[in-house]
Amino acid sequence: MDDARLERIAELCVTGEALARQRELAPALLKFREALALIPRPVEEHDVSPRVLTALGDTCFQLGRFSEGRHALLGAARSSGGLGTPFIHLRLGQCELELGNPERAAEELARALKLGGEVLFEGNDPKYLAFVKTRP
Repeated sequence: MDDARLERIAELCVTGEALARQRELAPALLKFREALALIPRPVEEHDVSPRVLTALGDTCFQLGRFSEGRHALLGAARSSGGLGTPFIHLRLGQCELELGNPERAAEELARALKLGGEVLFEGNDPKYLAFVKTRP
């Protein structure tokens, strides 16, 4: 991927992240989708993919688009450097729980807890930490 494309992807991510911080989630989602569209297929083979896919998945989660969020976060986990990232596993587990997949949710949330500790769950609905603590 050429430098101009990487720079444009980074610009879109910075803009999307700023919009997300301002709670302008729908416009942020559009920026992340635009960034994703610039990544050649297969997306998971590019170093920039975890950032874009994680941001996309996080924004989808916050918008209640759990299936789309799960899809993006699975891609982020499959990307170079994505597997084992605590936040990816947290959001993926949350999406799975909201989609009615408690076993997958438990696996992902347990991984997030192990890798990131309880502090990772701060600022999220306490039901997610409570759920993972009740699982064997």
